[in-house]
Amino acid sequence: MFHSLTKHLSFNLYRTRHWLRNLPIGGKWGRTQPAPVRRNLRWFWFDGLFASAGDNIVINFITLYILALGANEGQIGLMNSLTNLIGAILLLPGALIAEHTLHKKWVNLSFSALGRLAVLMLVFVPIFVKGPAVVWVAIAFSLLRDASGNLAYPAWMAVTHTIVPLEGRGRFFGSRNFVMSITSMIATLLTGKIITLLVNPIGYQIAMAASFVFGCSSIFSYSHIDDTPTDEPQPIPHSRHFSLRSIPGMFVDQPQFTALAITAAVWNFAINISGPFFSVYMVQGLHFSAASVGFLAVVTSMTTLATQNQFGTIADRIGPRRLQVLSMFLIPLLPVAWIFASQVWHIAVINAFSGVVWGMFNLVSFNLLLASIPKAQVPRYSALYQIVVLGSLALGAAVGSAIIVRTNFFVVCIISTIARFIAAGLFARVVHDPLPQLPAQSS
Repeated sequence: MFHSLTKHLSFNLYRTRHWLRNLPIGGKWGRTQPAPVRRNLRWFWFDGLFASAGDNIVINFITLYILALGANEGQIGLMNSLTNLIGAILLLPGALIAEHTLHKKWVNLSFSALGRLAVLMLVFVPIFVKGPAVVWVAIAFSLLRDASGNLAYPAWMAVTHTIVPLEGRGRFFGSRNFVMSITSMIATLLTGKIITLLVNPIGYQIAMAASFVFGCSSIFSYSHIDDTPTDEPQPIPHSRHFSLRSIPGMFVDQPQFTALAITAAVWNFAINISGPFFSVYMVQGLHFSAASVGFLAVVTSMTTLATQNQFGTIADRIGPRRLQVLSMFLIPLLPVAWIFASQVWHIAVINAFSGVVWGMFNLVSFNLLLASIPKAQVPRYSALYQIVVLGSLALGAAVGSAIIVRTNFFVVCIISTIARFIAAGLFARVVHDPLPQLPAQSS
């Protein structure tokens, strides 16, 4: 019996080691890829691991940090508005830079380094700046970080399109998102504990320093990626150069992308009618503590974590569109459920379901976008898509704000639900499975 138990334990250890060895390359599928592809996938996976830890520290605590420095609600609102506005403005220049650079990873690395440097500067702001100016300087560095990310985004999309094979994107990003969820939860929980234990603003300064270190590790990993194009680069004809005047023609040339962009605009508008108000309702309407709100966020992350790999495998088998349709018809049920919730465990159940369906949506929608963008013109189309998303999110939040001040949270939830179902129906009708793309030609 002891021998049988030892044998069983050894077999399980072997399976665990094998699973961990395959995890950074998207599982067993990754083993079928050539060595250069596996190398890129592994470094890209570690880039996601470190980037998630560093970015989630900033995302979750930058607002609290600036409030601790003395900011008021008006300054925080202005910072958020400027973030979206600057992001929309800089995406097109980012696409232009990426399209005229052969090795696009260096574009991403350069702007990423600028963003990480801005985070490092946040550590020293309370030391070198005093009085009311400290808030504005901290906001400026926060905006610089966000601006560099938007400038880098088109190049990042192009590199991703190049290094991750189409047939395994669901499995690879399921694996990458899996580890990113783990690191984001650990980093967020530990950072929150450190900030709570230390006197302001020292805890926040340590948090920003940790984010910078994780960010540098991300840059180190990303720098090892080889994004050398497999096709001989061709000169871009003058008529196809990217400019504001060329945007209408981009929509005409790519009906699949156009359908995706239109439905994304309606969908994100519908989402953000209610999106900004759930946390406010938990605190002001249901009187939940900050600890309860944090626990509920972890519930969402846990269910997302538990299902990412499975959805990645399913998406590769049946295609991302079908799973996106399913998720888009399930997500509208979430705001309706909030109407009937009054206890922490009610929201925990809702958030557990939310983690599953939103995890499914985020994974497959990204893969569908990659498959719907012309391979030779990834930077320009990814920038254009992101501008559509940012604009619709801003408009949705404005409409939701106008509605909630005249009615209440429940009315906003109902209107958002109806708009979400409309967007889901529109997507199911006009967005189709993308056709297989030919090797990249001149753009």
